[in-house]
Amino acid sequence: MSSPPQQENTSPDSKDEESRHLLTAPLPQSTSPLINGDADDGEEEFAYGSGEKIHVVEFDSVPIDGVDYSTVPPFSWKKLWQFTGPGFLMSIAFLDPGNLEGDLQAGAIAGYSLLWLLLWATVMGLMIQLLSARIGVATGRHLAELCREEYPRWAGLLLWFMAEVALIGADIQEVIGSAIAIKILSRGVLPLWAGVLITASDCFLLLVLENYGIRKLEAVFAVLISTMALSFAWMFGDAKPNGKELLAGLLIPKLSSRTVRQAVGVVGCVIMPHNVFLHSALVQSREIDLKKKGQVQEALNYYSIESSFALLISFMINLFVTTVFAKGFYGSEQAGSLGLVNAGQFLQDKYGGGLFPILYIWGIGLLAAGQSSTITGTYAGQFIMGGFLDLRLKKWLRALITRSCAIVPTIIVALIFNRSESSLDVLNEWLNVLQSIQIPFALIPLLTLVSKEDIMGTFKIGPTLERVAWTIAVLVMVINGYLLLDFFVSEVNGLLFAFLVCAGTAGYIAFILYLISHGGGNVANWFNLLRTKGYSYAGQ
Repeated sequence: MSSPPQQENTSPDSKDEESRHLLTAPLPQSTSPLINGDADDGEEEFAYGSGEKIHVVEFDSVPIDGVDYSTVPPFSWKKLWQFTGPGFLMSIAFLDPGNLEGDLQAGAIAGYSLLWLLLWATVMGLMIQLLSARIGVATGRHLAELCREEYPRWAGLLLWFMAEVALIGADIQEVIGSAIAIKILSRGVLPLWAGVLITASDCFLLLVLENYGIRKLEAVFAVLISTMALSFAWMFGDAKPNGKELLAGLLIPKLSSRTVRQAVGVVGCVIMPHNVFLHSALVQSREIDLKKKGQVQEALNYYSIESSFALLISFMINLFVTTVFAKGFYGSEQAGSLGLVNAGQFLQDKYGGGLFPILYIWGIGLLAAGQSSTITGTYAGQFIMGGFLDLRLKKWLRALITRSCAIVPTIIVALIFNRSESSLDVLNEWLNVLQSIQIPFALIPLLTLVSKEDIMGTFKIGPTLERVAWTIAVLVMVINGYLLLDFFVSEVNGLLFAFLVCAGTAGYIAFILYLISHGGGNVANWFNLLRTKGYSYAGQ
């Protein structure tokens, strides 16, 4: 049980400063069945068991007389290194095959003109991920657990279903991206379905890595991110893009009616629903005493630095991909037909072989992107399922269940859509729509919970940050709403299908409004005030 915040006799100024950092005491720690197998029936479930957490060397486990644990110690490079890891795992979602396809299409169709949007979209994504980290560090619970505790059971189960659907949609794209890379690197010997089966084995790789500790797992992801960075930087060097046009694209906002769809795709790829849940759990891998508010604030500071650096690297990788295709295919006949399946061959035809054929450089980078994102997808699936359903399963069984939820439909999809490149493009559009639909069901719970004092203590976000966060969330949801509207207008045919879409949309909007109105905070109060006024006007 949480205890009330401790009060200290301080001056008004210092009291105001403390009020931004004070935190309620944590829930009792326990060993997580997610990591450590079975749990007792009465045991609370946490993202990481105490034996799995990384001990921060300079955090004193035993109180020392004269040490003020309410203040934040000076910056330490050693501590920053100890906190480095979760942000890089989180950044993988910004580099998955779906994002890379969005990058190459934006470059081919819009040239350098959307680079400024890529930059600001990454900044918006960083803010959302920092809020996810904040709720995980300050409460000692991850977002799925908090949703289970804070919402009625029916709403929690519906949120879990939405999160699972979003995860499956993302996983299908990631697994197929890996399978395409394997097909490229095997020179077509291994078909798409075989690549899917090979990629499916990543859940067992995850289990092996977990047994060696979280630091080993983070090291593997560092290698995969480095592989992507080197591969796409090599491509960037081969392409030799125009430096002035690149800089102008970054600094000068430009948008035309012809590139609206690509612009929507760039922003839409920023928020991956499962990644919001994942980051709130990953940050709990470090051992932090939640009773010491200085430690909590220090952890938030270090996580902010490492997450910002991780997303800077992901931005550079996305920039490399976009500019390579902008230089090679902007204004060409092939621009409108580029996708993951044929991008490698188009690159080979455009830039030739060289010392190391660019086709295989692309294949290596794509494989690293797909493999790393499928492993983090498996990881996220365990946290989502365990948090929402409070399951008591061994880690290998849960990983197998979460992996099967994505692999079985992916194999079916690979067999059905392996007939042509155009069919895979159609599939990708539907999967993007599927994930766009789920975005509010990750953002709204995050923003409402991180604003509630009874959950966050005085580590809740302030009114200004709350307004900025909701502005970003609304912007992302409106942009994705435009994508959905554009898609359904072009794809919905037939009276019955149109009726089903309209009925589903009504239920969808109703659930979003329910989440907002029952969330608490300034936005919920404002919404409920508007609703009350609406009822009073209707009654007159």
